[in-house]
Amino acid sequence: MNENPIILFDGVCNLCNSSVQFVIKHDEQKIFRFAALQSPTGQSLLKKYNLASINFDSFVLIKNDKVFLKSTAALMVAKQLTGIVRLMYAFIIIPDFVRNIVYNFIAKNRYKWFGQQESCMIPTTELKNRFL
Repeated sequence: MNENPIILFDGVCNLCNSSVQFVIKHDEQKIFRFAALQSPTGQSLLKKYNLASINFDSFVLIKNDKVFLKSTAALMVAKQLTGIVRLMYAFIIIPDFVRNIVYNFIAKNRYKWFGQQESCMIPTTELKNRFL
């Protein structure tokens, strides 16, 4: 299966929205597709892969019909981007339970530190085809 990888993100989280913008900027091949966890598409994908449909504290990557969560998902995305951010993938050698301690701490505090929006971001006309 060679579908485009899909990133599911918290659509009202400022940090998450900034992360999506970062991915878009560094995804020169335009391989990634995006869906907010709160959107109908996001909810459908969460259900399809038996993931929680509330408490959106995970970054999700669906690639080749496999699900990657939290820090593993983020590192798998970084590996496919351009620039120095690709080097972040080296952290994959650290066991995920250790990486996710840091991930969970940031996720727990993301609204307090970075804020949140009233609703999910609306992509620009040129980016609409990348959002599901």
